[in-house]
Amino acid sequence: MVRGMRLAFLAGTVMLFPIGAAAQTIAPLPPAPPVPEAVPSAAQTTLRDAMLRAYRDNPVIAGERANLRAINEGVPLARADALPQLGVQGNYVENVVQGRNAFLQPDRALTANLNASLNVFAAGRVRNSVAAAKTRVEAGRSNLRSSEADLFTQVVAAYNDVIRDEAVVQLNRQNVRSLEINLQAARDRFEVGDLTRTDVAQSEARLSGAIGTLRQAEAQLITSRETYLQVVGAPPGELAPPPMLPNLPPDPQAAVGTALNNNPALEAAERSRDAAALDVRAARASRLPQVDVVAGGNYFNYLGTLQSSVVGGSVPQTGTAAQAGIGFTVPLYQGGRPAAQVRQAQARQSVAIEQVTATERQVVAQARTAFANWQSAQRVIEASEAAVAANRLSLEGVRAENSVGNRTIIEVLNAEQELLNSQVDLVGARRNAYVAGFALLAAMGRAEAQDLGLDGGALYDPITDYERVDKAWFDFDDEPRPIAVGTRTVDAPAQTPVVTRPLEPELQRPVDTDPANPSLETPTPR
Repeated sequence: MVRGMRLAFLAGTVMLFPIGAAAQTIAPLPPAPPVPEAVPSAAQTTLRDAMLRAYRDNPVIAGERANLRAINEGVPLARADALPQLGVQGNYVENVVQGRNAFLQPDRALTANLNASLNVFAAGRVRNSVAAAKTRVEAGRSNLRSSEADLFTQVVAAYNDVIRDEAVVQLNRQNVRSLEINLQAARDRFEVGDLTRTDVAQSEARLSGAIGTLRQAEAQLITSRETYLQVVGAPPGELAPPPMLPNLPPDPQAAVGTALNNNPALEAAERSRDAAALDVRAARASRLPQVDVVAGGNYFNYLGTLQSSVVGGSVPQTGTAAQAGIGFTVPLYQGGRPAAQVRQAQARQSVAIEQVTATERQVVAQARTAFANWQSAQRVIEASEAAVAANRLSLEGVRAENSVGNRTIIEVLNAEQELLNSQVDLVGARRNAYVAGFALLAAMGRAEAQDLGLDGGALYDPITDYERVDKAWFDFDDEPRPIAVGTRTVDAPAQTPVVTRPLEPELQRPVDTDPANPSLETPTPR
């Protein structure tokens, strides 16, 4: 199958280029960077780092690779019926009680038989079984690609969840710090008779609510970090801003068209449908003739216990014999078994056919939904940025008017809350836009390991294992004892809500230097 495009995380950016062609940067349509581009420091974990670690250490993807290796073994299993069958059988018999008419019956006997057979005609059963097994291998590879895309989508979501929740915690800490300063100012003004007890109570209530919201945000941050640890296999540390996503489609029709050509889940369903059709052919062969070439030999040894003289002659105590020939089987009646097997295979073929349609529907829905979510998040980002700017200006104005008595304390508190809400909406929309954009790439079949340029180590090559077992014929060619590939996280420390990264300047509160409205300092980590 010809792959359409590749993504490459290089030097903190993402480029898209046809396989085998020179890299060229393509601007996304429309351009919508989730966060301002920044060069990650050496101490930061990048999205590419997280993807590479998950690709290497995640137990789910390791299990999918092992499952594909099991599917690969279906090919030598099916081909084994076309290879020679060789066996030896031996017996040692002690005749404890002899009959009176057992003139040629030895007291004991040792026998050995060697049998060999080779199927030379099976009416297409073996051929179709091997073809079906190979087709299922192709389906397994597509399923592995689909699992890779699902894993990377989870990594992207977990990565951006941590970034979002760190910002939300910082915003809420900033809000708590602001309300603490406002409460102290309200108390001071109450002492001089400039405010009433109601104004102080309103400030106290708003601070208590903000502290509760902060605790909820910290719990959500811990949850996101633990999810990141589960998916990636290592604590998040300090995460760098994710790079821009390239070449997102201009409309849902383009997304659906690419997805129908490249989506690995749909390809897997189509290969499974083809394998089911071959199973029907193999089942029909069970009621047709079969021809085998057979050969054998035997050895006997009576261990000197056979009477040496019978009717004036002697009987040998040991001997060998050999035979060879052609055997054939022509089924005449098997109790309806062949017809039932064919009908069963046809029913399973119908299931596979319907599964293709169902998967196609799912792919179409995923592509359209992801595109709609991505577009919606872009619009939410634009609206939230406008809301943040407006609420920032509104807060400054309300504070100024409060200092001359034209606004009440509750109006100042409401303005601060509206600014916080718009800032939280902004960081959430940025997260949603990036995750939806990557989910769109995944639905289009452009979010797999070979697409993402994860060149920090050798990529898993499913063809290597298949080629190793495809022609395998030795009965004692076992694998080493399986060991765990995925890393454990039990020794990783429990995650905390500590955030050391400062907020972006656009998310920090404005400073009010009016004595009536205390300065809003940048909050320190709590």
